[in-house]
Amino acid sequence: MADSSLAFRAARDFLLHHREDYGAARGGFAWPRLTEFNWALDWFDVIAAGGPTADRLALWIVEEDGTEQRWTFAELSRRSSQVAVWLREHGVARGDRLILMLGNQGELWETILAAIKLGAVIIPATTLLAPTDLRDRVDRGGARHVVARSADTTKFDDVPGEYTRIAVGEPVEGWLNYADSAQASADYSPEAPTSADDTLLLYFTSGTTARPKLVEHTHVSYPVGHLSTMYWIGLEPGDVHLNISSPGWAKHAWSNVFAPWNAEATVFIYNYTRFDPAALMAQMDRCGVTSFCAPPTVWRMLIQSDLSKLATPPTKVVGAGEPLNPEVIEQVSRAWGVTIRDGFGQTETSVQVANTPGQRVKPGSMGKPLPGFTIELVDPATGEPAAEGEICVALADRPVGLMTGYADDDDRTSDAMRDGRYHTGDVGSRDEDGYITYVGRADDVFKASDYRISPFELESVLIEHPAVAEAAVVPSPDPIRLAVPKAYVVLAAGHEPDADTARSILAFAREHLSPYKRIRRLEFAELPKTISGKIRRVELRSREKEIHGGSATATGEFTEDDFPDLRG
Repeated sequence: MADSSLAFRAARDFLLHHREDYGAARGGFAWPRLTEFNWALDWFDVIAAGGPTADRLALWIVEEDGTEQRWTFAELSRRSSQVAVWLREHGVARGDRLILMLGNQGELWETILAAIKLGAVIIPATTLLAPTDLRDRVDRGGARHVVARSADTTKFDDVPGEYTRIAVGEPVEGWLNYADSAQASADYSPEAPTSADDTLLLYFTSGTTARPKLVEHTHVSYPVGHLSTMYWIGLEPGDVHLNISSPGWAKHAWSNVFAPWNAEATVFIYNYTRFDPAALMAQMDRCGVTSFCAPPTVWRMLIQSDLSKLATPPTKVVGAGEPLNPEVIEQVSRAWGVTIRDGFGQTETSVQVANTPGQRVKPGSMGKPLPGFTIELVDPATGEPAAEGEICVALADRPVGLMTGYADDDDRTSDAMRDGRYHTGDVGSRDEDGYITYVGRADDVFKASDYRISPFELESVLIEHPAVAEAAVVPSPDPIRLAVPKAYVVLAAGHEPDADTARSILAFAREHLSPYKRIRRLEFAELPKTISGKIRRVELRSREKEIHGGSATATGEFTEDDFPDLRG
């Protein structure tokens, strides 16, 4: 076994050994500092090569109709080598950027492993993306190859570029057929060693501007960095881990690829078209799920059902994406006898702060800094440490689980890494015991159903409608989704603030935005502004809390539910 593999295993085993001893793990853990490392070749293929792990389940996918597929570590190792050989034959080379737009299907994991082996750069993409989003990813991402479901290939009809098109599913004219890779040789050899600093992943993530940030990760920052995520969840060899997250988002890579396979655990997927708590729990029971991660939206849906239907609950349960309400934690604890443990991280990092196994959980707190992370709370005004301030990662001993920076944006990278710290843009407070509680986002980006929403991006679409002169989008409290996007709209001359106009604008937004970005509520109003003309979204957010979280009423609000043809 190569030195890099041994160093990685030693760090992994140290965390496993101290899985429930936070003090020992925090005090004794050191990141492996690697110069060459290819996680698919130096880790996954090694554990798949022999011994008890070779025949252990690596991936288990259950469909809604009850059909299922299983892959052992050895089977995925061999299959991904075939895909790597086949992709190389079709021009995929080291450093090439590849958009990967698949659902939770075996080909997704095969392609991830194959791309890592090749040294190609993966640009994950959710299947919810619209052609406008894809044009940006192909253009700014510099994509030379696309792997997509056959059903989604038409989305690329108007996406220009000289890129290889590979369809997964039924044959598509003008696209290579992924199924042909099954005829390729499984004898894959890399052309050269993989530098630990080589780029592996490029994630598009919403920001406060119209152009999403492009987060760059290397062959160590996510594969090795997610040792912290493995530790937070408490994953061990032999666990069956279910993480509810859609491909294309960073959390999917966190908990459906790197963290569980770092622990030699099984990635379990239940594919459903519509969330059904009873059906989900039935599959968790049948398949022996031992570890469960879900966003708060799912947890809130689950507690509205009969949790006792899960006869054998998982022993490890975590939540991420946004703070969990203590009431949710309490209900799950009463029903399952386990405590949901919050964690905090970003697309830019692995888990930084969390409630780890063995620690006392303080309701409302997201826990303490993970082994390998030094967290400082910094007063934005003074730049000095404070009891409440921006959550920052100290760079003196730079953690492995941190991005390289924002691709092709040196100014943004320099700003995020200024003063010897990585600035998260999130605000937290720390108590006398060292527990950190999330306060809020420093800018206006918000979460809706666990998706990050950029108001500027949605507003840019709205003002394309002829009736809209100006718009401001803010989160509007919602009992299930936590928040939904609401638009405050100033009308252009000649348009009336009535139901017909509202329906037209909502329909326009529905047509031009991906489903998860959809405007759900709309109100015609003048926008509060600063003396310099900037919109004061803080006033609008406060008003929404009064309307949908208090006793106030909105006299001119329209919602999608007001228009039956826009529901769903």
